[in-house]
Amino acid sequence: MRYKSAIDFDAIEAVDMHVHYEIDQCGHASLPQDYIDASVAYFKSGERLPSADTIAELYRELNMAAVIFTVDARTQLGHLPNSIDDLVASAAKHNDVLIPFGSVDPRTGEAAIIEATRQVEELGVWGMKFHPSLQGFDPSDPQYLPLWRKISELGVPALFHTGQNGIGAGMAGGGGLKLRYSNPLLLDDIAAELPDLKIIMAHPSVPWQDEANSIAIHKPNVYIDLSGWSPKYFPESLVRFASNMLAGKLLFATDYPLLTPEKWLGAFAELPIKDEVRPGILKGNALKVLGVTPKA
Repeated sequence: MRYKSAIDFDAIEAVDMHVHYEIDQCGHASLPQDYIDASVAYFKSGERLPSADTIAELYRELNMAAVIFTVDARTQLGHLPNSIDDLVASAAKHNDVLIPFGSVDPRTGEAAIIEATRQVEELGVWGMKFHPSLQGFDPSDPQYLPLWRKISELGVPALFHTGQNGIGAGMAGGGGLKLRYSNPLLLDDIAAELPDLKIIMAHPSVPWQDEANSIAIHKPNVYIDLSGWSPKYFPESLVRFASNMLAGKLLFATDYPLLTPEKWLGAFAELPIKDEVRPGILKGNALKVLGVTPKA
């Protein structure tokens, strides 16, 4: 099964760049059960593991597309991820609304490079997702540069979790997750060495928002997705730059099912930003990152 998009990017109203698909058709979840239980308590969300059918139905009704992904953290968690092949097959079934991103565990070395290549070239994923804290690695470590170089050569963006970690919150020792691996400054080295690699820093990067702003403003290949936080809680500096220096760098993203598109958009409408930058945040900037050229 190879994914091929049938999305009418001119007709949709928005692209949600951050949606979790964390349980495959065999019922295998991306995280051990205790991590899932802790995340439900932390986020106070509704359905924690929606099916691809549920996700597609929601975004179809909203006239939006959604980037779906999981995270391969097998080394850190001792738990295999849900199937990437199943994720891609599910996106292909709903290719009018869903876009698949892949994931590999950087700590598996050469195997990660081989698997990333397979996912892009054979499965047709449109990007790769990483969560340094959950996967337990420092993305600036030179040992991972060959992986980032290969992803750059494959021509797809790399999406990295940054900032506060909801996963592991409330667990003993935070579930073993180290927050420092999610400092956006660790991505600046990659952005500098691989200027053709599009890097997306996921989430407002609390407590390092100024660092994230600086990187996105300084590096043409770096973007910020706005997932995981209701816009009413966005750091003031992020909102201030949204209408000017970051206008072309911000991406609509929710973290669904942890935050619904309806709630995000309702709060986004209240932000004091220029009306003319809103369409870019909701769709235009995402099309640039994804390499989509509108017909109009």
